[in-house]
Amino acid sequence: MRRRMLWAVVIGAVVVAGAAAAVLARRDQRSGAAPATTRDGSMADMPGMEGMAMGGGGTVRLTAGQLRQFGVTFGTVEERELTAAVRTSGMVTVDERRVATVAPRFGGYVERLLVETTGQAVRRGQPLATVYSPEVLAAAEELLVARRLAGTLSADGPGVPAAPSDLVAAARRRLTLMGVSGAEIDAVLRSGRASPTVTLRAPASGVVLEKRVTEGQAIGAGEPLYTLADLSVVWVEAELREGDAVAARVGTAADVELPGEPGRSLKGRITFLAPTADATSRTVRARVEVANADGRLRPGAYATVRLTTPTRRALTVPATAVVRTGERAIVFVDMGGGELMPHDVTTGRVSGEYVEVLSGVDRGHRVVTSAQYLLESESNLADVMRAMMGQTGSAEMGGMPGMEDMPGMDAKGAHTKGMPSAAAPAPRR
Repeated sequence: MRRRMLWAVVIGAVVVAGAAAAVLARRDQRSGAAPATTRDGSMADMPGMEGMAMGGGGTVRLTAGQLRQFGVTFGTVEERELTAAVRTSGMVTVDERRVATVAPRFGGYVERLLVETTGQAVRRGQPLATVYSPEVLAAAEELLVARRLAGTLSADGPGVPAAPSDLVAAARRRLTLMGVSGAEIDAVLRSGRASPTVTLRAPASGVVLEKRVTEGQAIGAGEPLYTLADLSVVWVEAELREGDAVAARVGTAADVELPGEPGRSLKGRITFLAPTADATSRTVRARVEVANADGRLRPGAYATVRLTTPTRRALTVPATAVVRTGERAIVFVDMGGGELMPHDVTTGRVSGEYVEVLSGVDRGHRVVTSAQYLLESESNLADVMRAMMGQTGSAEMGGMPGMEDMPGMDAKGAHTKGMPSAAAPAPRR
């Protein structure tokens, strides 16, 4: 069984070597050069690979010219501030603090609508409707009677007590509490006639979200007729997963992007985090407040929300420096003199353009941030060949029948023609 396994390894190595030699031969035919690999693992005759060598432990050596030719760049292992970046969806809603309802404090009949449609923009104090109210009419007539009575009593002559001034004040205050404006009360006193209608005015600027009244309709005290909303500031209700909600804070900056305007975002911040999670979706609601002076954010529309929260400081490397091969993560560290050595690292959180490193490198190390996959392939080639030769052993391969006559193998079966030498020690782990 062991002899069969050895034969399988050897035959596989020969097939790989033959395929590699064929590829290099076709490449060299196009360039007019003949492939050759030196005994120390350098690829001196391959185009662009002059002087590249593979050392122990998968180390790759490059000349200064090769560093420039391959575009090898470096970054530094440093302690940086990690940020938690979250991308989620949200829905635009009105700011509840900027919603106003128009509800008269008296009953009556709507004579005329001055704002007739929803979505219409209104200004603070703008007339919305005129209402005939017997209650207001009676209170206005009482004000006029109180004023005439006060004038009559003061003209009766000496010895007659003056009319109490609080009669007029009480009648005026009653009209004010019913929602009649001071200007309309003064107009009644100037004209001496009680107006049969009262004008309802907008309590704030905004747009009409709801209209629940028509001309001629009978209304009661407290019945909502209009709902107005100021949309200069809106909310975006975002749903955060439980893991993302841990990093979110009140005051966290947010970028809000509309589906129809990619690449163009509005700035906002979190003003509220729900104290409970939704039992069905397992999410936490976050409220983002966004200025909306130009009206781009419309209530009911969907939006994309990106949150960026600083968390802590940690040792990091540029994300482009990490090469992931299955369960391993490696970085190539500059050892000086063009020597680049792979280091196994343990990574943590990813924060934007940087990755947290828990072990494997130290602060101040220079690491390769480009062309790592080329270096990693060269490093793996050396590792594979040494591992194959180390598993079989030259003595056992030399003693196998027929190995002396196999093309490309020496008497001991130590290496094949055109393949890097396996004389270097196995890589350190």
